[in-house]
Amino acid sequence: MLSCPARPLSSRKLLTLLIGASLGVSGFSRAYATPLQDNQGTWTLQGENDAVSTLKGTSDQYYTSGLRINWTSGTDNLPGPFAMINRTILGEGMQRMSLGVQQLIFTPSNTQTPNPSPRDRPYAGLLLGTINMINDTDLSRSVFGIQVGIMGPGALGRQLQNGFHSAIGDTSNLGWRHQLANQPIFQVQMGRIWRLPLGTIGGRNGLSFDMLPSAAARIGDYRIAGTIGDMLRFGQGLDSDFGVPTIGDGTDGTDAYKQTRPVAWYFFGGVTGSAVAYDATLEGNTLRKDSPHVNKKWDVGEIHAGVAVMFYGLRVSYSQVWQTQEFTTARSGLFNYGSLNVSAKF
Repeated sequence: MLSCPARPLSSRKLLTLLIGASLGVSGFSRAYATPLQDNQGTWTLQGENDAVSTLKGTSDQYYTSGLRINWTSGTDNLPGPFAMINRTILGEGMQRMSLGVQQLIFTPSNTQTPNPSPRDRPYAGLLLGTINMINDTDLSRSVFGIQVGIMGPGALGRQLQNGFHSAIGDTSNLGWRHQLANQPIFQVQMGRIWRLPLGTIGGRNGLSFDMLPSAAARIGDYRIAGTIGDMLRFGQGLDSDFGVPTIGDGTDGTDAYKQTRPVAWYFFGGVTGSAVAYDATLEGNTLRKDSPHVNKKWDVGEIHAGVAVMFYGLRVSYSQVWQTQEFTTARSGLFNYGSLNVSAKF
């Protein structure tokens, strides 16, 4: 079931946006120089939560929790069929693949009423498995993948959230019996990040600056959206990675890194903009007319800022994200959450 957005987006304009994002992923010029080989896999644990929100007097609301565990392979050791698929879709470059599981939890702003307002975001949980193909050059990283899973009670959002609240002596959220119904999820996603060096101050051991423009698109019965963004970074060892992802942004292949100095670090800040054609967590179950829903906004922007440090094979990063309203009846102001990411090489 699709709700009418507050600002209608014509099918022609939407198609242009999505195709444009996809072409941006596959059609921009790219460098074919070979990056450093990396025979180690990368394990990542990531958590996101709105507990760091600056909205006074609130706790759980909107995108309230995200958890992700992911494994990314070393370079150029994919089984034959996967290597062929990678090269066919993403072209020449150094190949990796990644496997991951993520859980996302969404709640309304008022979680202490057993009957949530129909004007507020529905309760929803998602449990998704992801497989990504990754292709690197010195100056670009491309990702193509699929996600499969479930939205609804089967995602165990209520059990995790209220179980955690019980363990820390907090109140339970009371409206979970109204969460969106079980629905199988299938998504296809594609993204590319470009690394554009901007220069170095102070010689080889000085501060380096670069820019990470990106484009991505995804389509499925969870979300249909196209996204473009840009990130500025300064620090040392910027060529060690392609930035750090937030959960569910379509480019979680950025978990892979190859440390190019004993200690690499950087600060970053950037923006992304998304054209959203469909979001089941806002608009309700796809094939149920009686599903809880709100009117989504088609244009969503985000500001990202944070820091990343790499040492002894570990990468630790923290991101703060400020997001514009995703639906028309959301509370005013920017919604924000924190994202902590820890990766290790094995």
